[in-house]
Amino acid sequence: MKYFILSFLSLTLLTACADKKKSNERYLADASGAINNVSVVVDNELWDGSIGEAIRNILAKPIYGLPQDEPTFTISQIPPSVFSGFVTKNRTVLKIEPNKEPGIEISENVYAKPQKVIVISGKTKNEIIGILVENESKIIETFRNQELEERLRQMSKSPHQFTSIKEKLGLTIQFSSIYRIAKEDDNFFWVRKDITTGTNNLLIYVLQGNAIIRNDSVINQIIKIRDSIGKQYVEGAVEGSYMVTENAYTPFHGETILDNKSALETKGIWDLKNGFMGGPFINYAIEDKINNRWVVIEGFAFAPSVEKRNYMLELEAIIKSVKID
Repeated sequence: MKYFILSFLSLTLLTACADKKKSNERYLADASGAINNVSVVVDNELWDGSIGEAIRNILAKPIYGLPQDEPTFTISQIPPSVFSGFVTKNRTVLKIEPNKEPGIEISENVYAKPQKVIVISGKTKNEIIGILVENESKIIETFRNQELEERLRQMSKSPHQFTSIKEKLGLTIQFSSIYRIAKEDDNFFWVRKDITTGTNNLLIYVLQGNAIIRNDSVINQIIKIRDSIGKQYVEGAVEGSYMVTENAYTPFHGETILDNKSALETKGIWDLKNGFMGGPFINYAIEDKINNRWVVIEGFAFAPSVEKRNYMLELEAIIKSVKID
């Protein structure tokens, strides 16, 4: 009987704790804030000094692959004394806590959901700066992934209803219903959205067999392929004009994983051959070994005279939603 009572009490306490945890999660406010805007919680004195400079060098450094310099994130500095209420609800928060043991802590849904909060602590300014610099990639990746997820979540509220992409290419990809199919054939789709000063664009196509060979010339192969696709499908308003890669700007090239498959990532600037248009592009060539093919998905923006950072983040979010059958 005594054992039964103890077991019952233990179960009751566990249930109460679980219910309390669920209750706390349930009543978290929705996160807010503009895309790519990070709240930095730090004393004014530290913000105006070397710590603030280190933060700006990380969060506001120019994004590679855009025609003009644009910061990775827009920063809103908030003194700890006023960090309460509504201002705690931003999706991405970086907090600096001086006079504490050095370290970095990454938490989810602390004040709102969805939310990422990164706390950097240290006993001295140099310790804090050292941790910031050492974890630069982790900080950027954490906040950027949060924003990619948020943009995809926003677009999922009004998903497209096209079935031909899956039927012809054997893949699914998420984008909002405001996008339209501008051109298609058996192995190619051009999807676009009108924006205030131009268009946001997606190219989706497949290459059979060993169309891309991994060697020292792989970047040249990718550029040659995208230029041939541009000539065939992406014509400009002027007769004889078509999209090519801007050869005066060295593309970024790297490798990543998409849909659990190896992928080649290329970022650069596109230009209009025999025309006067241009802008940024991001290209992923995904190796689909099961189907003996490469799936290529590219996003490019035409948005003259305005910032393009958020347009490109939207395209990247769409591309990274791909699921290959």
